[in-house]
Amino acid sequence: MTDTFVAAELASQPSTWRRAADLAPDFEGILPRPGERVAVVGCGTSWFIAMSYAVLRERAGQGVTDAFAGSEYPTSREYDRVVAISRSGTTTEIVQLLSELLNQKTVLITAVADSPAAAEADEVVALPFADERSVVQTRFATTTLALLRAGLGEDIEPLAVQAETALTLPIDDLLEAEQVSFIGVGAAVGLTFEAALKTREAAQFWAESYPSMDYRHGPIAIAQPGRLVWSLGEAPDGIADDVAATGATFVHHDLDPMPGLVVVHRFAVALAEARGLDPDHPRSLTRSVILAS
Repeated sequence: MTDTFVAAELASQPSTWRRAADLAPDFEGILPRPGERVAVVGCGTSWFIAMSYAVLRERAGQGVTDAFAGSEYPTSREYDRVVAISRSGTTTEIVQLLSELLNQKTVLITAVADSPAAAEADEVVALPFADERSVVQTRFATTTLALLRAGLGEDIEPLAVQAETALTLPIDDLLEAEQVSFIGVGAAVGLTFEAALKTREAAQFWAESYPSMDYRHGPIAIAQPGRLVWSLGEAPDGIADDVAATGATFVHHDLDPMPGLVVVHRFAVALAEARGLDPDHPRSLTRSVILAS
């Protein structure tokens, strides 16, 4: 892996997760509280992190939690707290949404504390140490999820240790693939969407994502030799055999889906470099989507 911003940033994830976990008590009064009805919003990567957190929070028994793309938030609904995620704090849909939610408690999680979105939110959780120079997001997204998981009472240290393992796992034998489908269950589903997005962004390489159980309802038809079916987290019984029968390669690591995503980050960057691309500056993308007035 060459000397790119994204390579250094993704490698720093174990340390940024630990730092977020250490900070979690400082934000106890800002992050969602048990029993609250919560909406989590974001765009692109941030939306997928919101999806993962929503599942984890509900499974922890802490209350109804819905995840929305920033442009699709149902303003007719009422929540006790709306959490917006935006690395730059400049994303048009997030700034606009926060400016409209005048009668609801809003919290922004961002890397930039003095951003336009921060000016509109009631409370701000700033994670400047997780900011990135690369257009492609890696550590800010997962560090945000680490913070939110710590807020649910999870121990982040074992996840950070797994992330250190994820930085060492071999990926070279995967780089000859012609296509990849990411699958997962529960909280991993949002992360499979993020995995596919990272692969498309960084490497201009076609990748898809599906809930594992739904994968057999059509998408498996494209599986064949030379293609990957990559499971984040626990795989349902029988699906590895179903994939093997197609001739495709089933990829699975014994990791929580969040550190499992770190392996995907490495794969996407290595694939970009193998294709002669600059993973720090993906085609047609910028650090933040800011729309004209």
